[in-house]
Amino acid sequence: MIETRLQIPDDLYREAERVAREREITLGEVVRRGLEYIVRVYPPVPPTGPQWHPPPPRSLGRFQAPVEDWRLLANETDAPP
Repeated sequence: MIETRLQIPDDLYREAERVAREREITLGEVVRRGLEYIVRVYPPVPPTGPQWHPPPPRSLGRFQAPVEDWRLLANETDAPP
């Protein structure tokens, strides 16, 4: 089971606590039952159209910088110093 943290509006939290108290169940059980209901009401949406894939890589030729400069080039920024 996964433990998580949620932010819930105060009014909704109070109502969920009321339901838990009246049904003599935990607040966690109220949330689980609510989520079970929602995932039944909203089944997965089938994908539409073809699935996207990144284009295949293409050869850009031989890298022109010498190996000893690669670290410097990789850490270059366009921002002024």
